[in-house]
Amino acid sequence: MSVITHRRIDLLLARYAESHQHPLNEAIHCICVPAIVLSLLGLLWAITPALAVIVVIASLAYYFTLSPAFAVGMLVMAGAMLLILSYLPASSVLPASVAVFVAAWIGQFIGHKIEGKKPSFFEDLRFLLIGPLFVLSLLYRRWRISY
Repeated sequence: MSVITHRRIDLLLARYAESHQHPLNEAIHCICVPAIVLSLLGLLWAITPALAVIVVIASLAYYFTLSPAFAVGMLVMAGAMLLILSYLPASSVLPASVAVFVAAWIGQFIGHKIEGKKPSFFEDLRFLLIGPLFVLSLLYRRWRISY
């Protein structure tokens, strides 16, 4: 008798995917989720860059408990985003981050309207952290990277 075990990350991604089946909603998420992450880091950066770095480190620690491979991918993505923020003029980070944050969330809700299902985080706030992994999982599958 074989026992099938499911890793926590697989279960979380499967639950998240339940409300992300429509191809257009998925495409919108592939654009808007990274934009939200960048804008959120930008909002924190506008307070102080150290706060953005602390949030990245805390998020990476959580991601590592789910999947070391995802943690590495998120480290690359977050590192690139922090680098982008470091090159922006300080006076433009806050207004640009607010604009991107609002626009990306509008996009997300349009995607869910198309999908006909409410966002996953309405049931479990943890899915705010799983969204970036969902997008990354699509990239990993395309590049045949195990997670």
